[in-house]
Amino acid sequence: MSPERAHRFVVGFLKVLFHVPFVRSLFYAAYHKHHNSLERKVFGLRFKNPVGLAAGFDKNARLYNEFSFMGFGFVEIGTVTPKAQAGNPKPRLFRLPDDGALINRMGFNNDGVEKIASRLKRRYAPVLIGGNIGKNKSTPNEEAINDYLACLDGLYAHVDYFVINVSSPNTAGLRELQDREPLKRILSGVKEAMSAKKKYKPVLVKIAPDLTDSQLDDVVDIVRDTGIDGIIATNTTISRDNLSTDEAVIADIGNGGLSGKPLEKRSTEVIRYIHRKTEGKIPIIGVGGIHSAEDALEKIQAGASLVQVYTGFVYEGPKLIKEINQKLIVHD
Repeated sequence: MSPERAHRFVVGFLKVLFHVPFVRSLFYAAYHKHHNSLERKVFGLRFKNPVGLAAGFDKNARLYNEFSFMGFGFVEIGTVTPKAQAGNPKPRLFRLPDDGALINRMGFNNDGVEKIASRLKRRYAPVLIGGNIGKNKSTPNEEAINDYLACLDGLYAHVDYFVINVSSPNTAGLRELQDREPLKRILSGVKEAMSAKKKYKPVLVKIAPDLTDSQLDDVVDIVRDTGIDGIIATNTTISRDNLSTDEAVIADIGNGGLSGKPLEKRSTEVIRYIHRKTEGKIPIIGVGGIHSAEDALEKIQAGASLVQVYTGFVYEGPKLIKEINQKLIVHD
């Protein structure tokens, strides 16, 4: 079964499964870990544990309630764009099992902010929800701020924090928004709009692992200047270095963002660099290559306040969440 078809199958299966009596209770009993030391208060929100599901897995907000019973402390939906869009042509999701990795070039395929907001109205699980937002493919970069503001308004009543995604490699030109001037314009605009809301909700920015140190310095300066609440480090990489998968297979797959074990070292380096640069004053959510409890602990020791999983969850399943939380309890 192709990876994307398998993903759709899992989504459908879980929706049916969780309507069976006692399934929620069984999952909760099997995967949840409770301990006071797991609780985190970060950018004004209280997390029951520091392990979240990264954006991209539940992009259309279909399974966030179900995921809460698998032990996650928070779930990030999206990336959401103002208008629904189909994304890039298929095939666009590829497994690299020899590397414990995925390559995707999905292209922000999603149902649009209005439909996704309507699904978020059905939240019944006590789990924090993040809204990862982006721009439509057809929107010029010069007008990108309008798309981010539209998503902010559409999701405002239904999520607990926002993530500005300017780092996906799968929408042409999107990463140009990480340059100093466009990034400052977008973050300033979103921050100003949020500050005008009746209730303030944290705003974070998600960055690429492929940024140079000088570019990371720019990001840190902009985050400080605009008062943005935190950084998610990192998104997928365009690098193909040090892979075990045959080069011909990689070449045949083509473009896309690489996630999973090959990203683990670089994402941790970025976390450590930002943490040192900011003297730990800007919260960081660490994501990239977490396939074990040790991987998660390493990111926290590098300076991450919270962590997220995606590819590791695909390969390891919900037991990974339990193992990470158990490790953190023991370590504390």
